[in-house]
Amino acid sequence: MKRSLVFATLLASGFALSAVQLTPAVAQTKPATAAAPTAPAGPSKVAVIEFQIAVAQTNEGQRNFADLQKKYQPRENALKTRNDEIDSLTKQLQAQGATLSEAARATQARTIDEKKKKLDRDAEDLRNEGTQEIQQMYNTLASKVYDVLASYAEQQGYTLVLDASQQENPILFHMPATDITKPIIDAYNVKSGVPAPPPPPAGAPAPKQMAPKAPAAPPAAH
Repeated sequence: MKRSLVFATLLASGFALSAVQLTPAVAQTKPATAAAPTAPAGPSKVAVIEFQIAVAQTNEGQRNFADLQKKYQPRENALKTRNDEIDSLTKQLQAQGATLSEAARATQARTIDEKKKKLDRDAEDLRNEGTQEIQQMYNTLASKVYDVLASYAEQQGYTLVLDASQQENPILFHMPATDITKPIIDAYNVKSGVPAPPPPPAGAPAPKQMAPKAPAAPPAAH
């Protein structure tokens, strides 16, 4: 079982899946206004945004994700301790197998198998719980970031905003000047009032980011 059971796998699978599937729903769930904004006269203005990254890199997103990591870390550590115990018992059985009676070997093997199955169930429960919570967290924050995006786009006169973070997006090329990811992050940080997270101590590994990756199968618990 790898140490970061929930978040190392969620970022690669569960969160990426939720981000791809749920980002479009943000706009669809917004109530219709009485009258749509009138498009400005003149040439259309098109912008591009990495919406998933914008949500993840807001100060609020980084703070909330760090809080979830802290919440789940004790349970991940406990699972790792149990996994190490199983490894130790397995090596012990392999080393002493020739000197044990058939009944003793069967008893130890059964004990190890039961511990493995219990660990697998608990690891899966933790993974599912983490997936659900991080999806809920993302959806809540994505809805608020979308409000800022819609207001910003209207103020700047954009008639179309394309999401370049979708897994199957039609954007083959865009000029950097059309990317409004950073302005949206900055605008949301100002609106939310959440301060930037403190930098990690010197020499400490960089904190994990809530940035989605390509979907991948989560590793086995053992």
